[in-house]
Amino acid sequence: MAGPLISLLTDFGLTDPSVSACKGVIWRIVPDARLLDVSHGVTRHAVSEGAALLWAALPYLPAGVHMAVVDPGVGTERRAIALRTGRGDHLVGPDIGLLLPAAERLGGIVAAHVLENDAYRLAPVSRTFHARDIFAPAAAHIARGVQIGAFGPAVDVSSLVRLDLPAPVQEPGCLEASVALVDAFGNAQLLAERCDLEAAIGPLSVGDELTIEPADGGSLGGGASIDLRWRLAYGDAEAGEPLVCLDSYGRLALAVNLGSAATTYGLSSDRRVRIRRTPEGA
Repeated sequence: MAGPLISLLTDFGLTDPSVSACKGVIWRIVPDARLLDVSHGVTRHAVSEGAALLWAALPYLPAGVHMAVVDPGVGTERRAIALRTGRGDHLVGPDIGLLLPAAERLGGIVAAHVLENDAYRLAPVSRTFHARDIFAPAAAHIARGVQIGAFGPAVDVSSLVRLDLPAPVQEPGCLEASVALVDAFGNAQLLAERCDLEAAIGPLSVGDELTIEPADGGSLGGGASIDLRWRLAYGDAEAGEPLVCLDSYGRLALAVNLGSAATTYGLSSDRRVRIRRTPEGA
């Protein structure tokens, strides 16, 4: 039989031994563990970006143990936690909001515990590498069947830290939304869905002309706005043409066919934009 699944997401990159150290710790505890890398390319310290990647990926993974470490407060008083979800997954990581959006897509949080039992840590615990010394051992022991109650006291779910993610704002004729993340192709995923846009500007049809404006006082690639069209797929636009569509995870995306919207228009995580219909004759 196949071993238990443990997925990993970090902002460590792959140029130093951090990821391999975590995997080695897991395999020493669970030699037959199947390790799956969600991403190790999260922008350094970008907790909301890591949360967005988990939110997108985990519903498509088998139920398992998911370790996520984007942890700018490592070594401080922030809690180390394990969550159990309604689907049967366990999420392990720092209590900084990183885990919650994904956990809520996996049936919600049914239990939460602090990771403080020394029996399930490496010794000594480094103040600067909790991924290796606390989170990887916890993920491995959970995968081999240890109940999360053994790791430490239960945590009131309402006390867990939540990210202050900016909600889309619907105004008559305009939707304001923030960039959640930029993918490897330079597409900018917004914290908004088609229903949000249609609530603000009315029903959408393929080819509708839209205008994107910065909501943060900056510019978009040196310009004041972008004129583009609503498309169903990237390839429906000409090469180099900007577009708005739904990405594969159901969120609005600003893209450039065969190009990078992020590079072309200076889009990055947490930038905020407004979308409206292009005025006739513009």
